[in-house]
Amino acid sequence: MKPSSLAFLLAIVSSLAMNAHSQQIPAGTVLPVMTSNTLDAGKSKPGDKLTARLMQDVVLPSGGKIRRGAKLEGQVVQASPANGGATVAVRFDRLVTGGKQFPLTVSLRALASMQDVFEAQLPTNNFDEYGTSISDWTTVQVGGAAVYLGDETVRDGMQIVGKAPGWGIVTARLIPAPKRGCEAFPVEGDREQSLWVFSPWACGTYGFEDLNITHHGVTSPVGTIELTAPAPFRVRGGSGWLLRVVADEGPAQPLAGN
Repeated sequence: MKPSSLAFLLAIVSSLAMNAHSQQIPAGTVLPVMTSNTLDAGKSKPGDKLTARLMQDVVLPSGGKIRRGAKLEGQVVQASPANGGATVAVRFDRLVTGGKQFPLTVSLRALASMQDVFEAQLPTNNFDEYGTSISDWTTVQVGGAAVYLGDETVRDGMQIVGKAPGWGIVTARLIPAPKRGCEAFPVEGDREQSLWVFSPWACGTYGFEDLNITHHGVTSPVGTIELTAPAPFRVRGGSGWLLRVVADEGPAQPLAGN
């Protein structure tokens, strides 16, 4: 092969490698999604498909954007209605947007029931204080943060902790919640994330009786999310999942802690 041809081939290979790398979603990116399927500890089976859609645009550090409506795909990897408690374990492994597919590995920071998601989008004002449009509403996020659409702020009491430029659009830096199982990560407070209906400190489950996230998917097996409860449970389609992209460790290992 001529040197010029070899150089041309190497340039193409290098370009393809750079494109593949640039298309990866950085670890630490938060993806607020709503699931389409119902998980049922008594009926779900390994291999059952799990799909969700992104509920708010996500801006990446590169300046790129994942548009609202992008689809996440995954599957059930374990389900049991008994044996000392009901369990369902799932993994999301693919993002589909703009006709393209991107592999990804995510952990679960917070899970909200369909009812809690619905209530987080309703105004807390008295009826005569609703104003003339949605832009006058005050709402309460899953986890307790207040959203004042009038001045586009998200607040913890009087402290401003995020922005709300529109109904259903919230951006804020994540706040650790170690007592609920969400430790701080080095890059977590570096940039604002898209949170949709969730508070910056939202962690664990909301609106489910005795349902726990016993494996968030942060540690081995990275990306495997395990939900458990004392009795059989269902997580209906329409629930909200606050997912966080994590670096893939390779083939999954048996569950062992968070």
